[in-house]
Amino acid sequence: MGSQIIVADRIVGEWINEEKSTRIEIYKNGEEYFGRLLWAEDLFEADGKTSRKDLRNSNETLRGRNLLHANLLSNFVFSEDLWDDGKMYDPKSGKTYNCLIKLRREKMEIRSYVGIPLLGRSTYWDRVP
Repeated sequence: MGSQIIVADRIVGEWINEEKSTRIEIYKNGEEYFGRLLWAEDLFEADGKTSRKDLRNSNETLRGRNLLHANLLSNFVFSEDLWDDGKMYDPKSGKTYNCLIKLRREKMEIRSYVGIPLLGRSTYWDRVP
């Protein structure tokens, strides 16, 4: 069981997306993994200090929350060679997608989908040194 935990925790840390426009920190809470927003282009208001709000969220009660430190990845559970059963939130569209994560050498593949993973879309994130 011990080696299983070490493998599962390999995604913990900071990651940056392909476009270099978003940075998240993956952390573990209990048996689940989450990814909170650390930095993104257009994350702050014109003053450069005030976090933008989550105005496009389909959940009206969340529209007043700051995007800074919001969980974009939620509730992933490690099983065999992937992290599954999670959700990915896209603050640009306000939509939430089913999602799974795999490590591909030094990259993290985040596959978001509606319905089944086969019909999804993958993005590849790099670990922040």
